[in-house]
Amino acid sequence: MEDLVLYAVDYARSIGATYAEARYHRNSSRSIVSNNGLILGVGSGAVEGIGIRVVAGGALGFSATNRLERSSIKNAVDKAIAQARNTSRLMKYPIELAESKLGRAKYFVLEAKRFDSLSFEEKAGFHSDLWKAISRSICEAKANTLFIEYTESFEEKVVANSDGAFIESRVPRISLFYNLVITHPQKGSIQRWEMLGASGGLEWLDKWGLINKLEEDAKTYEKILLTAIEPPKNAVDLVIGSEIVGLMVHESCGHPSEADRILGREAAQAGKSFIKKGMVGERIGNENATVIDDPSIPGSYGFYLYDDEGVPAKPRYLYKEGVISEHLHNRWTARIYGVESNAAARSMDYKSEPIVRMANTYLKSGNYRFEELIEDIELGIYMKSYMEWNIDDERWSQRYVGLEAYLIERGEIKGFVRNPALEITTGGFYNNIDAVGREVKFYAGTCGKGEPPQGVPVWFGGPDVRLRNVRLGVSIT
Repeated sequence: MEDLVLYAVDYARSIGATYAEARYHRNSSRSIVSNNGLILGVGSGAVEGIGIRVVAGGALGFSATNRLERSSIKNAVDKAIAQARNTSRLMKYPIELAESKLGRAKYFVLEAKRFDSLSFEEKAGFHSDLWKAISRSICEAKANTLFIEYTESFEEKVVANSDGAFIESRVPRISLFYNLVITHPQKGSIQRWEMLGASGGLEWLDKWGLINKLEEDAKTYEKILLTAIEPPKNAVDLVIGSEIVGLMVHESCGHPSEADRILGREAAQAGKSFIKKGMVGERIGNENATVIDDPSIPGSYGFYLYDDEGVPAKPRYLYKEGVISEHLHNRWTARIYGVESNAAARSMDYKSEPIVRMANTYLKSGNYRFEELIEDIELGIYMKSYMEWNIDDERWSQRYVGLEAYLIERGEIKGFVRNPALEITTGGFYNNIDAVGREVKFYAGTCGKGEPPQGVPVWFGGPDVRLRNVRLGVSIT
């Protein structure tokens, strides 16, 4: 597709675009869906086309086509130019892009174990094996539902722009979403949903060890149903598991650090940000609060080496030792802030414009082993995973309800606690991190943003962290 992409850029420039960008983008996938080990459906498909962005008359225009021929590319460019010129008179400030070091490169992620190295029958049998493992692992309760959606995909791009970028890439991804429901006639039900995802191939199924994992998890959820007690009503010390920490930094640092959101573009679509322009350098937490977003982590679900504007990816230190350090930028927001883009422009598919997005966001690790986090806690709670969460429009007030949660007494794990609810502000969390674990763990998700909505693959994660003197509620389900 190189010729078509370069043709789009050259033609746009020839008819008056001050900037032109074209992106061939193909997403192909195969999926298997099951319920309780029985295959409900099998699907495959591909979406491909070319998205075109231009700046003309100080305004931005975007168009796309899935007809991969010169006449259609020409029409799409004409539409993008017309759109920009029609809106240029409405622009209070002209669109300008920051100067950036742009790449000319090709990169490809290789599967250590190719998707076609297992037959369809073997993959379908894996669904059945997971259901059997869960069913045999519990005694008094019943495994009511195990819904699984397994997906293999490839994302292929050719990106070029009039400033000299040319990037070709191919990234395979694997993901598995499951929803598990366990019930007991007297004790009610417990539900766990989780998504696992990575870039690479079937080697990740071996790394995840899902049969053993879900078998052990099901035993744990049965014990929670049968034995969990209410959390203490007094203030206690709290250890927050890496899964919850990862979600917290994604929501309370990643999203409010998106520069287009700070500037108000997301206000009517996905919300606002408590961060305002000019807050770089202000303190948001203590020295334990360092949050990094890094697209270049090998094997990560949000992996890329160049963004969709051709800017090389690098770690972005959003909060650094408690201080707001930088925001997530594309070249437009970088120009407004007077900084360089840090390669946060991502698009979901060919018909979606690149917008400011996260990739792999996590809290930096500390020096504590888990045993050291709990050893001096007289009375506390360890919230390992969550069952529900919500956060306000500006990403300041938030609430998380624990799923797998434990009572801590005199430095030891004693038993299960049911549905502890943590309500805390963003500032309250980052200012009160007392100790940070040494092991960072990552969790997969599909991050939503934009209008029309775009979902892109991400990781979020971190280590376990400790807070002191926290008052928890309890969720009634």
